[in-house]
Amino acid sequence: MLRILLSPFNRIAILFIKLYKITKRRKYDKCLHYPSCSTYGILALQKYNFFKAIKITYKRLKDCNPFSNRSYIDYP
Repeated sequence: MLRILLSPFNRIAILFIKLYKITKRRKYDKCLHYPSCSTYGILALQKYNFFKAIKITYKRLKDCNPFSNRSYIDYP
């Protein structure tokens, strides 16, 4: 099995995102975007270094509102 080597910062950030997903699952179960912003953040952290992943995840979060006309954003 191939294991992806992630920096400690990326691992901690992914852990926080997963904890967020667990705590907010029932409250906000419908998302306008695909993939959801938290899933997008995890994918970005798995693919890029910490700072680039945070940058592109922040751009995604800026569009995460009901007034945004973008419903699909490519995977990171």
